[in-house]
Amino acid sequence: MVVILVIVLVGFSSNETGEKTNILFHITLADPDLYVNGVYTEKFTLEKGEYLFRFVPNGSSPKILSITLSGDTFDYSEDFKLIGTSHQTGISEYFTWDYDGQKNIFVLEMQELSITINPNTETLGSVSVDILEN
Repeated sequence: MVVILVIVLVGFSSNETGEKTNILFHITLADPDLYVNGVYTEKFTLEKGEYLFRFVPNGSSPKILSITLSGDTFDYSEDFKLIGTSHQTGISEYFTWDYDGQKNIFVLEMQELSITINPNTETLGSVSVDILEN
């Protein structure tokens, strides 16, 4: 069990090239009680810079995950679509999951942003959402 935890933590602390990444926003939505009126909302501050979304979905994650970010001089909105990729082995088939959509964002100046995550009524499936420095 400890080995699995270590692998997960390493996966969250580095990107595909092994470089360290800074997670500036993180939420795991795995409980319908985290949503208010069907959406999750939080405020946080981002500096000027380039950022990207990273997701940890699974087959029960919302099929469409609508995300908006808004601030004094910044507005972003995207409807991410859940995509399953089939992998065949000699004796089995399994799927990997990701969200398709515009994952890169550029903030022109430091500001407080409000994020709204709308699972479009699918509040029972789990998904983790991160915003990372790019």
